[in-house]
Amino acid sequence: MTRAQVFSSHRCRLGEGAFWHPDREEFFWFDILDRRLITCQGGHDVSWQFDDYVSAFGHIDADTLLLASATGLWRFELATGQRSLLVQLEPDQPETRSNDGRADPQGGFWISTMAIDATQGAGAIYRFYKGTLRKLFNGLTIPNAICFTPDGKNACFTDTVTQKVMRVALDADGWPTGQPELYIDMTSEDLNPDGAVIDADGRFWNAQWGAGRVACYGLDGSFLQAIDVPTPQSTCPAFGGAGLSQLLITTAAEGRESDANAGQSYLVQTQIKGQKEHKVLLS
Repeated sequence: MTRAQVFSSHRCRLGEGAFWHPDREEFFWFDILDRRLITCQGGHDVSWQFDDYVSAFGHIDADTLLLASATGLWRFELATGQRSLLVQLEPDQPETRSNDGRADPQGGFWISTMAIDATQGAGAIYRFYKGTLRKLFNGLTIPNAICFTPDGKNACFTDTVTQKVMRVALDADGWPTGQPELYIDMTSEDLNPDGAVIDADGRFWNAQWGAGRVACYGLDGSFLQAIDVPTPQSTCPAFGGAGLSQLLITTAAEGRESDANAGQSYLVQTQIKGQKEHKVLLS
């Protein structure tokens, strides 16, 4: 694999939510702390500014997103920048915000929350499915790495502070069945799992905060390889580009203001094929 090259020099305080839009063939990402959604069109960065924290989205169609913010899940029109509320997210908890999220193969959208100051146990993971929001897991601190196996039978997630990635079985409608089980234990290596994506063959690709890399693990949880980025705070990967073979990686500059590489987004050409992101079903 080639070395990581700069995809966008836009410096994010907290780059996150890496997403390749399959209909638009366009890469999107967020700067959570600066409350901004960013894309690159014709070699130039384009962004949308928000009043509250924004962190993740799923696509409804080529022009419409389901956007997750600190206050709710929204229908967001890219052409006009207009949004309409679908459902509130923890309206009685102003101290929390949205964090990691992704659509599942059944058309549901999973979204995590956490305390703005990362208070222990204040976060949760929810699933929005055909108009209904349901809490799946609670008592989490920094929930991340939400992603799904290609067959739709399993979901993965982590609470970063535990340094463990969990896997839970899903039923035919995409709801968890039984309790999450340990998939990857990173405690012995002192690694901090952040955002993640699963490729078309079921391998798990995880950005590891503080390690400056995206690491790949097999179906059995064994380590396979790692791709380095030139700054420690790697946050979220996405497969995109021609054949979904480019790995795009966001990073964070918060706390590393003197690091010129921090906060930029990176691209690595691979021989891997990613999964096409799934559409969100509203009804």
